[in-house]
Amino acid sequence: MKQLVLILILTLRGLAADAFDSVRDSIRTGLVSTGMPSIAVAVARDGKILWEEGFGWADREKRIPASEHTMYSLASISKPITATGLMILVQAGKVDLDKPVNDYLGNAKLRARVGGAREATVRRVANHSSGLPLHYQFFYEDEPYRAPSADETILRYGQLVTVPGEKYQYSNIGYGVLGYLISRVSGRPYVDFMRSEVFLKLGLSRTSVNIGPGLENFHAIRYGPDGLPIPFYDFDHPAASAVYSSAHDLVRFGMFHLKAHLTDQAAILSDASIDAMRVSTMAAGIDSGYGIGWATQGKVVSHTGGMGGVATTLRLVPSENLAVVVLCNGASQLPHRIADRILEKMIPGWKAPAPLAPSDQAAEKRTFQPPPELAGEWRGSLHTYEKDLPLTLRIFASGDVHAKIGNQLETLLSGAVWSENELRGAMTGDIGTADANRRPYTLSLALKLRGETLSGPASAISLPGLRAGNALTQWVELKKP
Repeated sequence: MKQLVLILILTLRGLAADAFDSVRDSIRTGLVSTGMPSIAVAVARDGKILWEEGFGWADREKRIPASEHTMYSLASISKPITATGLMILVQAGKVDLDKPVNDYLGNAKLRARVGGAREATVRRVANHSSGLPLHYQFFYEDEPYRAPSADETILRYGQLVTVPGEKYQYSNIGYGVLGYLISRVSGRPYVDFMRSEVFLKLGLSRTSVNIGPGLENFHAIRYGPDGLPIPFYDFDHPAASAVYSSAHDLVRFGMFHLKAHLTDQAAILSDASIDAMRVSTMAAGIDSGYGIGWATQGKVVSHTGGMGGVATTLRLVPSENLAVVVLCNGASQLPHRIADRILEKMIPGWKAPAPLAPSDQAAEKRTFQPPPELAGEWRGSLHTYEKDLPLTLRIFASGDVHAKIGNQLETLLSGAVWSENELRGAMTGDIGTADANRRPYTLSLALKLRGETLSGPASAISLPGLRAGNALTQWVELKKP
């Protein structure tokens, strides 16, 4: 009898493995066609891991193959992991999601360019509606620049450029602030808190913020578009982007959030807290939203990650008790296509959401015709953390927009668009800050007409290159003379 049971178990395992053979073929074909170094996958359902495997090279130069235990840089999948740490403090009564995030910060606090800073609650920081801007900043080990302290980052870039609660703006600095909040409230460095209260208690032995001590030999090298290794890099927003994990560990993290109640995982959050994280509290697009660290669309709860040498996806389907992980150490859409294939295999009738087709309305927006109240000359300042710079915009009825910073050469605002009372476009110019001038950049403007004032963010976005650059947001405020 025991032999028959064993044979049945082995047969079922074989059938489960065979079910993914076509996905394996897609991965191998995809690695060749895209030139990506490796892929690692894991699939779990009903509290059991059905499939986990690595393909390709974690380290091409040393000929180290990828496996389900290889640690990959997760990029923005760091956010639901950080949010899990945050919710431990919420559940303990040490943090209130609906109190101002400034209540938990030190002398460096968020400041409001519009609206009120007290409306920037912890919840709104977590769901990307606090008013914090687009932000990312990379620091490479072979360059002399190093990340400033959390206080300094907040003083430079912790400004609310839209009214809290007004709109969704994905913001890495927001999760950088939440990581800083965790350290201040817990009295421990963010790295230590996450290791002791999240990773160890969930049995995630191959998960760490950056590459933890003793884990140096287990991580996948990040590769650039030229196929060469990218020097190790860090951020001024580690809680948004700096976590490493293996496919095996990450699917176990997903199983925790599916309330699998594994015997080797501590109940660091109640089921009610897990549910609360998945509730969308801010619309993030068509039929999609964002809760506390999780994006939601239809019946899928997920997060993705993407930056230099990284493409990752973690998808949960609570109604199916299903978790899917696909990790890659190169920048590619391949992991997302593979995740789609897995979901097609696991859920009868499931289809990936179709990409949005460009509409005639979008085409019309590309032709800029300023309304009468916008035409004319606007003067004011571009405010940076170092100094204020004079800025002039001359908006002509023809649709041309001329821009001039201080005594610099006049330039055109290219790609000008007027939509929802907001002028958008890009221009060249030197804002003079040490942070921005580490790499060539353009300035992306999003200026809203508020009564007699034209104001909003101006983000210095690095030009594309072999290394990921920065997006550093300043504040612009203009009036007609």
